[in-house]
Amino acid sequence: MRYNLFAMNEGTLLNNRYQLLEQLGSGGMSNVYRARDLMLERSVAIKVLHEQYSNDSGFQQRFRQEARAAANLSHPNIVTVHDFGLDHGQLFIVMEYIPGKDLKTLLRQRGRFSVEEAIPVMVQACAGIGYAHRAGLVHCDVKPHNMIVTPDARLKVTDFGIARALSTITPDEKADVVWGSPQYFSPEQATGEAPSPASDVYSLGVVLYEVLTGALPFTAPTSEELARMHLQTSPIPPSEYVPDIPSALEQIVLKVLSKEPAARYRTADQLGRVLLRFGTQRDAPSAPSLSLTPEAASTYQRTEPQHPEPLPPPPATPTAYVPETTLPLPDLSVPDIDWTSVALGLLALLAWGGLIMFWIVIYFRYNFPQ
Repeated sequence: MRYNLFAMNEGTLLNNRYQLLEQLGSGGMSNVYRARDLMLERSVAIKVLHEQYSNDSGFQQRFRQEARAAANLSHPNIVTVHDFGLDHGQLFIVMEYIPGKDLKTLLRQRGRFSVEEAIPVMVQACAGIGYAHRAGLVHCDVKPHNMIVTPDARLKVTDFGIARALSTITPDEKADVVWGSPQYFSPEQATGEAPSPASDVYSLGVVLYEVLTGALPFTAPTSEELARMHLQTSPIPPSEYVPDIPSALEQIVLKVLSKEPAARYRTADQLGRVLLRFGTQRDAPSAPSLSLTPEAASTYQRTEPQHPEPLPPPPATPTAYVPETTLPLPDLSVPDIDWTSVALGLLALLAWGGLIMFWIVIYFRYNFPQ
């Protein structure tokens, strides 16, 4: 008899090992439960896929392949995968249990993050996704729902259930079914084209936009309209929502949301380095509750390229006039007066004046005799 996991109660067992305790969340493809691993006596999180996906043999094979790849990821900013399987006719994946809240819940509660809070959060997200890229995986479903922020300020990326191994992706492939979340997937994903690390970078850009502004770059009532906007519509500049956002950061966001993959940063690591350099150049202290973890910082310190990606230049601004102050000023002091020279000059002037008058008298006397 097939078990309906949508109605599971406390105490239900999977594979006679994992005891479901409570439902933590529900999405379009799966439910997530907190459970107890009876063999190792530890808390775990279990994602159980909905029946419509579990019954598809092709999806079962793909899920196993990608789950194996995700289970090999070991990084402080990635939720560890412990196990996966099929029981009661449904696929499930067992992960480490992370106390905390997902980033989407935090955004609903707070509206948006300040720049000083947003940068450490996004650098950690880039560190986790970037590690997956180096391991040959594309996440394909990057969104704040899949980022958990723990009480000790660590962000962990989760849900690699639909991740794609780069080795299995062909450039000319075309998918009939589009996986991912319409609010966050890239333009190439919207058309069913092959995903790439740049696709995850675009999704990270959507998350960054939302974290900074509290709004999504694109909203529409249907998935089809959202897909069209990702393909054709330019996002509203973040400064329209947050006027005091630094112009350099706004340029980073708009670059990441470019329609063409080649116009974005190629991997999440590149985006993480740019954001880390931006935060360092600002020299602003991070919020204690969301500070950058040492692992994320050391990731980019170890992988810093010889010629790092430059920050996008800020918009040109008129140059202010600065008066020249380096030329020497004229000496306006009163010089000492040599009074002897002045007296001699006056006597000479009187002598010349008397001589002139003498010649005038002689001239008139001889030329105009009386």
